[in-house]
Amino acid sequence: MSKHLTLNEGIKGNLKRLELYVPVVARVHGGHHPEFHEVRKLYDEIVRKLGERSEKPDLSEEFGKIRVITDNYTVPGDVCESYEAVYNMLAELDEAFKEVV
Repeated sequence: MSKHLTLNEGIKGNLKRLELYVPVVARVHGGHHPEFHEVRKLYDEIVRKLGERSEKPDLSEEFGKIRVITDNYTVPGDVCESYEAVYNMLAELDEAFKEVV
């Protein structure tokens, strides 16, 4: 289960790990889970918006699409722990973002 974080805690704690994990998961699992490529594009957009340094970036569209694509961060049964970690970190960021909005 994901822990409750503020957006800043979520960004600080998860973005560096996501930066490492997302490309690897896309490369390893993208063939069998093509939906992950869309998750990656949305993650890249989240990173871009966070990099703009606005007070409260509007990430609702990106997280909303990720929730639909991932069936609310449901981890497929045939993936590695890194794939699961990516979904868990994105879910933590999503929850933290909801607290800001």
